[in-house]
Amino acid sequence: MDFITIIGLLAATCTTVSFVPQAIKIIKVRETRDISLLTYLFLEIGIFLWLVYGLYLGNLPLIVANTITLIFTTIILGLKIRFG
Repeated sequence: MDFITIIGLLAATCTTVSFVPQAIKIIKVRETRDISLLTYLFLEIGIFLWLVYGLYLGNLPLIVANTITLIFTTIILGLKIRFG
């Protein structure tokens, strides 16, 4: 694995992990009032498109990060719709 791929994986880890505290908080408190539905809709679309782009390029950091992030944002978006 080359240096640039390692940098990409580290960046992907940081941005992906950033969604974990929000997801955990929503699951615990079941409150989504302060989360923008429109923002998460656009974010979800953007992450999905990044995933498609990463798959097209065969770029591991893009594929891994966006797959995991898509899971977290889908959970948050689903909870927003359910509790919002």
